[in-house]
Amino acid sequence: MATVLERVRALIERLSPAPICDDCIAEKLDLSVRQHANHKSRELAGAPGFERRKDICSICCGDKIVIRRTSR
Repeated sequence: MATVLERVRALIERLSPAPICDDCIAEKLDLSVRQHANHKSRELAGAPGFERRKDICSICCGDKIVIRRTSR
């Protein structure tokens, strides 16, 4: 079974280049705690090809901190 980090990465990559917020990541992946999504998206933001910034979430349309895949 995939780790939470692998599941978060796969979701972000599927949506690429559309951004997604932590709340929507938690909801889409049925994570019990929103902080799991926040922690993993911040971890990915430090990796090449990922960007975390304030923008409009492509799922909920909220103006929030989102993450997106910038390159493949």
